[in-house]
Amino acid sequence: MTVLENPPLALYVHFPWCVRKCPYCDFNSYTLRGPLAEDAYLAALRADLEAQAIEASGREVISIFLGGGTPSLFSPRAIGEVLMMARERLRLAAGLEVTLEANPGTIERGRFAEYRAAGITRVSLGAQSFDAGRLAVLGRIHSPDETRRAAEELHAAGLGNFNLDLMYGLPGQDAAGAVRDIESALALAPAHLSHYQLTLEPGTQFAGRPPALPEEEQIERMLAACGERLAAEGLEQYEVSAYARPGRQCRHNLNYWRFGDYLGIGAGAHGKLTRAQAGQVLRSAQPREPRRYLACAAEGAAARQAVPAEQLPFEFMLNALRLREGFEPALFSRRTGLPWESLARPLGELMARELIVGDGVRYRASPLGWRFLNELLLSFLPETRESVG
Repeated sequence: MTVLENPPLALYVHFPWCVRKCPYCDFNSYTLRGPLAEDAYLAALRADLEAQAIEASGREVISIFLGGGTPSLFSPRAIGEVLMMARERLRLAAGLEVTLEANPGTIERGRFAEYRAAGITRVSLGAQSFDAGRLAVLGRIHSPDETRRAAEELHAAGLGNFNLDLMYGLPGQDAAGAVRDIESALALAPAHLSHYQLTLEPGTQFAGRPPALPEEEQIERMLAACGERLAAEGLEQYEVSAYARPGRQCRHNLNYWRFGDYLGIGAGAHGKLTRAQAGQVLRSAQPREPRRYLACAAEGAAARQAVPAEQLPFEFMLNALRLREGFEPALFSRRTGLPWESLARPLGELMARELIVGDGVRYRASPLGWRFLNELLLSFLPETRESVG
């Protein structure tokens, strides 16, 4: 018998403002115009969390992620207040991982020590590149030296568990240039590195005025060369775009990829909540535009909608197949409430095409499947599954 279980629970807090919107960015972020209204946004977050905490009553929160936008525009005092709200309204696990996203161009000297004192245990630093010209093309407000100084500040503050975001496939970049960025990042001794390909996302400035990007063969050379250098340095690729030193994988993101639950508060924040007794997996989304969110947050928790059972295999695989470890069939059933046999046809077809490998105990995307992950995932959409075989 297949029984749906309540998985681990995390908390995501969204801060929607940036100094400037990057031309490649399709996240829910907005250029800050005028003073930052910290207290008004904190009041909205408080009301939002109070409403949602009722639905998480008794469940332990294993991680908190403060994302954006640019959360580091908010003062250590404000960040401390957000974490105090969480401590007062939720049951937090011992040794909680608390991540703050930060832009190197918004960090004043000594501020990371204050963030650590407020409760931050991990930082994700948006480096993107160490080439000043490419940073300018990407619309970033920081310089390579500001990233280096921010990393020095992190080490000095005792926050050695930090991530660097890097992009590859940038306009005019070749494999040697991509590896130079990796070398510059490794010199800063990060515990974790996220390595993303620049893509042209709908609705972004780059989609409307696309820059010339490297050819696919060049992209493959970059990825291979960078992966080899990171492995030599002891950073293991545990997810499609994530590398970590032993024991430094991002626990919050692992919960996403293992189809765990999370409360989402803040403008545009998304949430996922399992109601095991009711046999439901629910999704929620807050209003995206900050002014609308500020007006609506006091009205109560965002409406939650049940994910149709036929959509659950795709949603599970969308996350699980990003992990090098893959997943066990029992995890699929516990997190979706569906029998493993519901995947038999698409899984068999993908294994025959050598896009997925498995031994009955664990399944994962093959190296070829990772290269064509988006195409692979289409096989788990309801209309595709029904036509397989």
